[in-house]
Amino acid sequence: MSRDWTRDEVEAIVTDYLAMLSHHMRGERFSKTEHRRMLAQLLDRRNDSSIEYKHRNISAVLEEVGYPFLSGYKPLSNYQGLLADVVLERLALDRELERLVATDADSAVIPPLPSFEDLVGAMVAPPTPDRTRRRVREDARNQYRLRIIPAGKNYLEQEARNRVLGAAGEEFVVRFEQARLVRLGREHLAAKVEHSSRVRGDGLGYDVLSFEGDGRERLIEVKTTKHSKETPFFVSANEVAVSAEHADMYHLFRLFDFRKRPRLFSLPGALQESCELSPVGYRARVT
Repeated sequence: MSRDWTRDEVEAIVTDYLAMLSHHMRGERFSKTEHRRMLAQLLDRRNDSSIEYKHRNISAVLEEVGYPFLSGYKPLSNYQGLLADVVLERLALDRELERLVATDADSAVIPPLPSFEDLVGAMVAPPTPDRTRRRVREDARNQYRLRIIPAGKNYLEQEARNRVLGAAGEEFVVRFEQARLVRLGREHLAAKVEHSSRVRGDGLGYDVLSFEGDGRERLIEVKTTKHSKETPFFVSANEVAVSAEHADMYHLFRLFDFRKRPRLFSLPGALQESCELSPVGYRARVT
């Protein structure tokens, strides 16, 4: 049975992770391998696998509090309670990291126009779900548990409301769809791809009207982030309803890593079927 991490060990790995995150938010180069090598000297016989597991746990805590997390350390939710406590303590004290994250959420880094080859090669597979999230909720005997995180500023949600970034992501998807149809030899359909949210306004439940190779319509909702593939996104009740009503033609395109190398994955059909939808707010009326 693995040993619980001590407070000294947890503080060491959280400090190092947040230092790497600060480098990342500043756009500075750093070596995860070198950080892991130096960190191992401070820990009590923890191997690389154990250290990576803890890095992924830190990502899960950051995700829950609405902070970006490091690409390559996919969130893993069955974390030690002490770890969540230490992460929250350090975030409360690290005003510089908070400033970097807040500034980045409101910035709109627009990458250069992609080439045809970059466009047609931008689609990748969706991320693999974190199966531990449901298992931990169901297993009350597990020594780890999901924590109740205090309410605060959600910088992932703030980025999701960045209209300039969102519009740039939608334009990327318009170009992607045009390139896809041209590659299929359907230039006449490529010419009809519509940036619907710009032409008809918001509220449709989708952003881009495109087509399958046989001419059937596809309705595409675009969600854009400068962060990693696993970064959660936010959908409206209207988008969920439209995805269910038009499941046979609906696609959510998640555009990620928009800062450096934009790529995307597609979630076709009703969002209830492809996503775990968590409520983040309520409409209230006095009774």
